[in-house]
Amino acid sequence: MKRLWILPVIVLALLVPAVVLAGSGQGFEGVVRSVETRYHVHSTHIPLLGLASFIAGRATHGGVTNLHIAEFEHFSQAVDGEELGRMVQEKLGPGWERVIRDTCRQGGEQTLIYMQPEGNRMGLFVVALDEHELNVIEVSVDPDHLNESVGHYRHHHANHDESD
Repeated sequence: MKRLWILPVIVLALLVPAVVLAGSGQGFEGVVRSVETRYHVHSTHIPLLGLASFIAGRATHGGVTNLHIAEFEHFSQAVDGEELGRMVQEKLGPGWERVIRDTCRQGGEQTLIYMQPEGNRMGLFVVALDEHELNVIEVSVDPDHLNESVGHYRHHHANHDESD
C-alpha cells in the first residue's frame, strides 16, 4: 500500500515532457500550427492514424514507428519556399538538418526533407506541397532495418556471356 505513490510519479514523469513540448509549439505540432496560422488552413484529421502507426511498427518489426501525418487539402495559398523552409526549421528546432529542398519554378510543388539522429534510429520530417495539397509527415525509422528490407527488392544483375 505504501508504494501507491509511485504510479502518480511515473505518470507525471511521462506526461510533463509531452505537455511541455506540445505547449512550446515545437516539433510536428508546432509546424502544423504554424502552417494553419500562416496560410489560414486547417489540417484534415486522419482517422485511426494511431492504429496505423502501431500496425506500421509491428509490420516492419520496429523499422518504422511514431508516424504523424497532417494533410491540408484545398491548399490554395501561394507559398514562398524560403519562408516555408525558415518556418519549418524554426519550429523543428535544433538537431534537424534539411537534406532535400526541391521546388518547381512556378512554386506549386515543393518538397522539404529533414533528418535528425535519434540514437540508433533516424527521424524523418517531410513537408510536401503538390499543387493544392500540403502534407506534413514525421516518422522515426531504423536505418539498418530499412536497408535490409530494401535489399530484398534490389534487382541483381546476372553476368551473361554474349555467346549464350
